[in-house]
Amino acid sequence: MNPRSPGIGKFVFALLMVTLAPALAQAAESKPTVYRFSPVNQWDINRTATYWNPIIQYVSEKSGIQLQLKIGRTSADTTSYVLAQEVEFVFSNHLFSPEREALGWKVFGRRNAPPLKAQIAVPADSAITAIEQLQGQQIAFAGPEAFIGYKLPYAHLLARKIEATAVFGGNQNAAFTQMFSGKVQAVGSNSMLIDGYAVKENKKFRVLWTSDEYHDLALMASSKKVAEKDLKAISAAFLGMHQDPKGKQILLSASAEVGLKQEAYFIPASDGDYASYRKFYLTAPASLR
Repeated sequence: MNPRSPGIGKFVFALLMVTLAPALAQAAESKPTVYRFSPVNQWDINRTATYWNPIIQYVSEKSGIQLQLKIGRTSADTTSYVLAQEVEFVFSNHLFSPEREALGWKVFGRRNAPPLKAQIAVPADSAITAIEQLQGQQIAFAGPEAFIGYKLPYAHLLARKIEATAVFGGNQNAAFTQMFSGKVQAVGSNSMLIDGYAVKENKKFRVLWTSDEYHDLALMASSKKVAEKDLKAISAAFLGMHQDPKGKQILLSASAEVGLKQEAYFIPASDGDYASYRKFYLTAPASLR
């Protein structure tokens, strides 16, 4: 037989594939799983990364499953990654509208924090003392995706027929800065971020309006992309973090960086904890859905 014939080449290739198949399969199995994690930008991008990086590094080490932080410049940018299905884990409250629930996100935890309340506030020394005085004024918000920080307070303004201009800062710290610099007259936010900013930056607010209570943002996993065994491992790492001395210290340090209280660790949660979010969308103005 001619050694250069096509038949010999095919035979050698097939033999190599049979020989290498076990090694290739083993290499594929040993390749570490990497999931992307996108938390909503509650602060500027640097402070958001400062808070989350040590937490996800701990969770990755504890679970044996690699998480990578994926955040955009603004909260709306980060949510766009989620809607484009470019990530597998999130910390968010932007996914409870009927259309977004169809994407298949599953709640498994949340931060152990007091219930959040939407608030509209002004600087403590502002001449504005009542919400009606915001007629025709500019109000800063983190971004159009912020459920508690924008959708709830703006829905309230619309219900009160108060016409105000929304100015989006990209994140909550930027919105606060716009207000305290005098560029806008008021700010919409949530109670935890207002309290944290007041402590961290030594600023004083006058709150003009406060909403009903809502649970803090949810830790969620894509039910379509995350293997059940991986979700169990990552969930256990998040939820047990405060019980491990190393994890507890990381949480305390991260919380101190952003003005959160020491009790702000992660606890179990389910989809039922977010029924109040879904209820909002039943009667929300079309522009806020």
